[in-house]
Amino acid sequence: MHTQRSLWAVLIHGLAIGLLLAGCAPTPPTPTLPPTPALSEASLERLEVDHYPQFADTGDPGALLRSIEMSLAYLGKQPADKLIHFGADPYPVSHIIASLKAFARIMAAKPSPMELNQVIRDKFYVYQSVGRTGNHDVLFTGYYEPILKARRTPTAAFRIPVHSKPSDMVEIDLSQFAADLKGRTIVGRYTGKTVVPYPTRKEIRRKPNFNTMAPPIAWLQNEIDLFILQIQGSGRVALEDGTQMHILYAGSNGRPYRSIGRLLIEEGRIARKNMSMQAIRAYLNQHAEITTKILDHNPRYIFFKTAPEGPLGALGQPLTPMRSLAVDRKVMPSAALAFIVTPLPHVSPQGTVEGWQPYRGFAMAQDAGSAIKGPGRIDLFMGNGRQAEAGAGRLKHSGLLYFLILKPANPAPQL
Repeated sequence: MHTQRSLWAVLIHGLAIGLLLAGCAPTPPTPTLPPTPALSEASLERLEVDHYPQFADTGDPGALLRSIEMSLAYLGKQPADKLIHFGADPYPVSHIIASLKAFARIMAAKPSPMELNQVIRDKFYVYQSVGRTGNHDVLFTGYYEPILKARRTPTAAFRIPVHSKPSDMVEIDLSQFAADLKGRTIVGRYTGKTVVPYPTRKEIRRKPNFNTMAPPIAWLQNEIDLFILQIQGSGRVALEDGTQMHILYAGSNGRPYRSIGRLLIEEGRIARKNMSMQAIRAYLNQHAEITTKILDHNPRYIFFKTAPEGPLGALGQPLTPMRSLAVDRKVMPSAALAFIVTPLPHVSPQGTVEGWQPYRGFAMAQDAGSAIKGPGRIDLFMGNGRQAEAGAGRLKHSGLLYFLILKPANPAPQL
């Protein structure tokens, strides 16, 4: 159930933007407990103005405006009256569109820090993520678009297939069977009489005729390259003729994700303080005899498709480096304007992390990920190339996450 405040929010569809500073007693002997709010309602808390953070943005302003345009392109295809929740408060898509357009105008005017903070205090509601344990602590990690050497057909040196979506895989929308299963799907294989779970990574990699079931779209040099591509969810492959091909996520086998990095830490193979994507690659390269065993720890397997552009996020729109976030779309508002506070690595052109610096900047919730669950996990898209790879591989720090939305013309009363 929604709170009374959220019911008020449903009623506020009108908008007038003037921005830029212009009964009976219960019979049971014990009281009935109120229903537990849905996770989406409990994930964000609306702040009082006095608790707003200090807003600043030191990133590329052009990139921010491009990322806003990508969110607008997605929202423009949604029903105008579709509701998207910011915590307990639902807002129609039409209002989110108006909010993003208004914010884009504000940033295009290049306000001073004082002007930016004043207009946000005057014109926007700010919501903060409750974080991992309710103390607003959010774990930030990074991801990037890998560029890997590949071939269109297998050779002795390129023999690891990048599989397309299998022809025998089925996805079932469970909401068709029960209302309380809305948003849930299962992935499996039809046997002729029933649907069974789809094979694990281990089973897929050993299935002799799987290339027929899921024709490869490219061939990589080793299993570690495939692992990296599947973890990142998309990438580019550099072919022998000098061209590059975008490869995007097409689906998964529906199995749960298990962290290879966590396994390596638990087995004492890599120290927690040294864990990074680069450390995983180096360890597996040095211990080829156990690489298959380690990779089989994660039963999840990702399938891909080719595309003329990329990388695309979960909204079907291109991602913008340092401006696109992967969030849990079940608890966070898709396509919405966010503000992040977290340390970021300073990476040399050679890919060496030379230090860490505090960062404050705006970003957009435009992607999702199998490991990004709950209000306390965020993945920041960091682009492609050596610097992006180094930064994304080492980012695993606590930070703060906020969402902004324009105050409605007739705001709900504070209850």
